Amino acid sequence: MNDRSFLQQAIDLANRSVDEGGGPFGTVIVRQGLVIGRGNNRVTLDNDPTAHAEMQAIRDACRKENNFSLSDSVLYASCEPCPMCMAAIYWARIERVVFAASGEDARRAGFDDRWIARQLCQPYAERSLPVEQCACEGFDSSFRKWMALADKTPY
Repeated sequence: MNDRSFLQQAIDLANRSVDEGGGPFGTVIVRQGLVIGRGNNRVTLDNDPTAHAEMQAIRDACRKENNFSLSDSVLYASCEPCPMCMAAIYWARIERVVFAASGEDARRAGFDDRWIARQLCQPYAERSLPVEQCACEGFDSSFRKWMALADKTPY
């Protein structure tokens, strides 16, 4: 199998998603030539704004692999991942991303995430969504507790 064949699987998932009432996005995650995770956009079906195809595929692969790390894997997406999904891709340690449709293609279909990407680059004081730090008593107690653990699983 090659990039194009795995991308075709992601595109097929996107088309099935539309047929089932979901968004037009599909993703497969591949490790050593085998698909270990699949996902399609379920935002409106599940009333979950985080249920993007990439997030669904990451969750599926992590469950199947019984591991939060998807190192040595490639994510194939029917469309360029949004900022939220790219952050999750980095957290999952995925080594490579290959996508078919561009963000511009998504914008033409009504899916425009440029505003979110710009907002995330702004200092908190300049964002349209108020974001404030409020340091209260014990604000770092969970971090101190975590750092003291001898048998923690670092990530």
